[in-house]
Amino acid sequence: MVSCNSVSVAPDCITKFNELKLNKKLKFIIYKLSDDNKEIVIEETSENGDWDFFREKLLKAESKNKMGKVGKGPRYAIYDFNYDLASGEGSRSKITFIAWSPDDAGIQPKMVYASSKDALKRALNGIATEFQANDDDDIEYQSVLKKVSKGGA
Repeated sequence: MVSCNSVSVAPDCITKFNELKLNKKLKFIIYKLSDDNKEIVIEETSENGDWDFFREKLLKAESKNKMGKVGKGPRYAIYDFNYDLASGEGSRSKITFIAWSPDDAGIQPKMVYASSKDALKRALNGIATEFQANDDDDIEYQSVLKKVSKGGA
């Protein structure tokens, strides 16, 4: 178990990431903080590579604040992003780390996610690219494609 700021990373977070990286069956993993905010756990894994399906999962993510009120929730996600190079030189695959923290999520969940992101990133070896997303436009396919391919797609 990797720990930082008293938040630990559940061992299966690393196991599933390595499975995505090596077996190339999983397309994405969505991580969340446990209800007590002490551990990063897997919320969902999927072999479905449809970007809109994945994006919808992030948009619908919820978290509870200290009073138990449910609202939009931050998440961490790993997505095995495939794209074709505009130059015609073939396809690329980049394991992408997304820190999803919607602007309209609660302040407390956003702070906890921001302070524990590095614990997860340090535990996962092989992330090719990463970005922070704060609104729906940040996770539109074309804007992600630009970030991941650095304009080369």
